[in-house]
Amino acid sequence: MQPNTWNCIIKGGLVVLPDRIEQLDIVIQEGRIQSLMPYQTASEELPLPVIDAAGLHVLPGAIDIHVHFNEPGLGAWEGFETGSAALAAGGITTYVDMPLNGVPPTVKPEYLILKKQAAEGRSYVDYALWGGLVEGNIDQLEGLAAGGAAGFKAFMSEPGGEGEEIFTRADDQTLLEGMKEIARLGGVLAVHAEDEQLVSVLAAEARQQGRMDAIDYIHSRPVEAEMLAVQQALSYARESGCALHFVHISSREAVDIIIAAKKEGLDVTVETCPHYLVLTEESMLTQGSIVKCAPPLRSRQQQEQLWEAVREGLIDIIASDHSPCPPAMKQSDDFFAVWGGISGGQSTLLLMLEQGYHQRGIPLPQLMQMLADQPAERLGLSHIKGKIAEGMDADLVLVNLTEPYELTYEELYDRHKQNPYTGFTFSSTIVRTLVRGNTVYQSEQGLVSQPVGRFIARQPGGVVHG
Repeated sequence: MQPNTWNCIIKGGLVVLPDRIEQLDIVIQEGRIQSLMPYQTASEELPLPVIDAAGLHVLPGAIDIHVHFNEPGLGAWEGFETGSAALAAGGITTYVDMPLNGVPPTVKPEYLILKKQAAEGRSYVDYALWGGLVEGNIDQLEGLAAGGAAGFKAFMSEPGGEGEEIFTRADDQTLLEGMKEIARLGGVLAVHAEDEQLVSVLAAEARQQGRMDAIDYIHSRPVEAEMLAVQQALSYARESGCALHFVHISSREAVDIIIAAKKEGLDVTVETCPHYLVLTEESMLTQGSIVKCAPPLRSRQQQEQLWEAVREGLIDIIASDHSPCPPAMKQSDDFFAVWGGISGGQSTLLLMLEQGYHQRGIPLPQLMQMLADQPAERLGLSHIKGKIAEGMDADLVLVNLTEPYELTYEELYDRHKQNPYTGFTFSSTIVRTLVRGNTVYQSEQGLVSQPVGRFIARQPGGVVHG
């Protein structure tokens, strides 16, 4: 393990700024970006260690606001240490952990404390935490916000889970009243938008008829279910004034509904995931349960329509929805019974560089808006995270855009190594990941640091480190 480098100069890299790319020297002092200086001037003025970035692009560390690390209680599924190691190797420098799969789930202030304790000293990168909105916990939301929860998460379809106290679907009354309370608190609600009535009826019909294959599961969760739920959540947003964030949107039709609401003046953002942009329903038929998710993967035509939304700037955020489980939970003759989740967090940045930049020519500043700047902005982290600028945390990723890289099983860091992109060859290599100036990962050595990540609490009026 190497000593931290929180005082150093990143020298001569092509720095991806919010609106351009420029060759600069980045001076880091005490973990923050002290200055951005013209190339070849910084080292002459400051006697600091130098990291040579010549020939490399320097990106802001990506921020993944949608991961499931399942602690406390279900660390056997993943865990803060293994999950954050995978993210560090993938150029993710901050993540926001979802509330539902822990035991207990993060639906009370005391449960938020348990999650903080489970993460403390074990994360390689910085992190924030979602709280949950479920039936019966509206009176707990204020305490969760006071404890630093970055936002709240609700399901409009049944999420499933394990343990005595599981995360449940928010019924209509819970959703509306919860949104009113979250609006009062100045928070944001993340919504899993699938209409429970429609998907449960279609699933029951399929299973009663003995249709339990992947294609039957896909047909049980159509785009219409996503659209119906989005429309309902937006109607409640109009009534409550609550800020909404729609997670893992899979269809252009749903995106268009959300964009229309934005034009009305609603405070709403939309997220999609790499698997909807890279994999298709054909992948679910060939790769099987490893790529089961909800909403399910869509057709290639629908995927291209989603890419058009990305190109047009209609997608606010790209996040992994890294949702791991033990391998046994992915094995069943009944596809409906298989755990639904894709373990791809380590691959998000490389996939978007490959598919977005190399194959479709989307400019790097635009990609990093969706992968870093806008995630930070949406969850109140933008004072210190999300862009390369003076005064910001020195969360940086050095990337070689011309060095091919093949993702192998041996290079996966998550606990169960069920990444569906294993064997993919990318046109880029992540050379180095820095968190607040600390080098935590290098391509030739792997992890090169002890866990340095720390909790970030969202507070009224700004963000502070916990």
